[in-house]
Amino acid sequence: MDDLETEVKALIVDSLKLEDLRPEDIDSEEPLFVDGLGLDSIDALELGVALRKKFGLRIESVSEDIKAHFATVRSLARFIRSQQTADAAAQQA
Repeated sequence: MDDLETEVKALIVDSLKLEDLRPEDIDSEEPLFVDGLGLDSIDALELGVALRKKFGLRIESVSEDIKAHFATVRSLARFIRSQQTADAAAQQA
């Protein structure tokens, strides 16, 4: 398992206070909302705040692209990496 995916799983469990779940219980490809993990819109807001704090993510508005990024742990990890890469490139420019 990818280290960033492990961090995202731990952040989900901690920030949403999912006491009956361990990070290793979450499948990286499992849907986070409705089916799968069963998170809801309030969880999405709380998770968004936690991701902004931990990874400095910029989430301008809720769009279909953002919803796609929040679909699974793996898609969230890709989104985080893409923003970190963009930030690093901007700093070098």
